[in-house]
Parts: sequence; C-alpha cells; structure tokens
Amino acid sequence: MEINNILFAFGLTLLAGLSTGIGSAMAFFTKRTNTKFLSLALGFSAGVMIYVSFVEIFMKAKDTLIKSYGNGPGTTYTVIAFFGGILFIALIDKLIPTEENPHEMHLIEEMNTSNTSKQKDHKLMRMGLFTALAIGIHNFPEGLATFTAALQDPSLGIAIAVAIAIHNIPEGIAVSIPIYYATGDKRKAFKLSFLSGLAEPIGALIGYLILMPFLTPLLFGIIFAGVAGIMVFISLDELLPAAQEYGEHHLSIYGLVTGMIVMAISLLLFL
Repeated sequence: MEINNILFAFGLTLLAGLSTGIGSAMAFFTKRTNTKFLSLALGFSAGVMIYVSFVEIFMKAKDTLIKSYGNGPGTTYTVIAFFGGILFIALIDKLIPTEENPHEMHLIEEMNTSNTSKQKDHKLMRMGLFTALAIGIHNFPEGLATFTAALQDPSLGIAIAVAIAIHNIPEGIAVSIPIYYATGDKRKAFKLSFLSGLAEPIGALIGYLILMPFLTPLLFGIIFAGVAGIMVFISLDELLPAAQEYGEHHLSIYGLVTGMIVMAISLLLFL
C-alpha cells in the first residue's frame, strides 16, 4: 500500500474531524444561527452518506466477500457486518448520557441570553466537557469509516469526508456554548471544541495500526460493510433529526435529495 495513499486518507480524516472548530468559530463570530443553511447542509450530508453507503460501500463489500466465499456466504457476511456496524454505533450512542448527548441542538443565539456574568458554572462546564467526550467517542468510528473508504477509493473518501465535516459543524457549537458559559473564555471553548474532532484521525490511526497489517479480503469486506451500517445509522439518528430541528422539514428533505443527486453524479463521473 503506497504511503501517499495512506497520507491522503489520513489527511482527509483529519480535515473532517477538525471541522468541529468551524462550528465553534461560527458560535463566536456570527450573531445568529443560519438555521435554513444548517438544515439544508445537514440534509445534504445525510443524502451523501445514505446514497454512498447503499450504492457504493455496501456493494463493494458484497463484491469482495462474494469473490472470496461465493454468492450465498458472501452476501450473508455482508448483511451481518452491515447490521453489526449499526449495532456498534447504536451501543456507543446508548452509553452516552442523554444530557451530554451531542444530538442536542444548540443555537448561536444562546450566547446572547441573560447569562452575561460569565461566572464559573461547574454544571455547565461538566456538560461541555462531557459533550466534547461524547462527540469524540462518536467521531472515532467515523474516522475509521473515512480512512477506510479513502484508502479503497480516494474520490469516495473525499465525498464521505465532506459529508462528515458538515455534520461536525453543529457538534462544535454544542461543545463551545456550555464551556463558554462556564468559563467566559472563548479560547478555551474553541480549543476543546477543536480537540474533540481529533478523535476522527485518532480512530483512523488506530484502525490503520491494528487492522491494516491483517487486511485480508474477508476483513476488508466486513469493515467496509460495517462502515456502511455506521454511516446509515448516523444519517438516520443524527443528521436528519438535527436538520429538521434546525429548520423546516421540507428543507432537510430537499438537502437530502440534493446530496443523493450530487453523490450519484460524482460516482458516474468516475466510472
């Protein structure tokens, strides 16, 4: 495996993860949340991830496993790994307390409410730190997904990295707001929000160090199918509900369909 491919895949994962810093910067440098834009963008991200998971990633995993084990067993392994990926990310989600779950939406306007004294608030600080931890845990398998896809197909990796980067923006807002309230320190809030995104490249690095030396067709197919399951779950459990909460229902669906169309066209261009 060429070192350039590995570095490219790792770079994509790093950029996707650190986009939490964009959300944090938005919280500090804009007055109001552009809810329509976020709704469209999150819907777009979900459309990209759902389409590429079913049309490209799942099918590549299936083809790989069928070549090694035949049609029946190969298809069965693919389906089991797909739902295994869903179960894996669902268990991670279940273990995170509700009050610190990164699915809780936050608006930039929350910065300008009556809490102007900026006194230390341990409850808010705890909330911010645990939200950062929760996002880090969520980002770990996302990093592995981006890295694995980029190693197999760079154009596919770019699409997934962009989709994950978009969905990391509101997570950056979710970390920075309570920490800023608790400390009154924008720099500290931005730093913790930024660092929470490092879990994605760390996930990629650990995945590479542990899994890549043993990457047989069976392991690759199982990982790829599991990645498809992880991305579908993230889209249905995080992105679409968040898109609808930020804006109108129809905007999120328009974004979803647009994301699917853009992903479809991009895949056709690389045929």
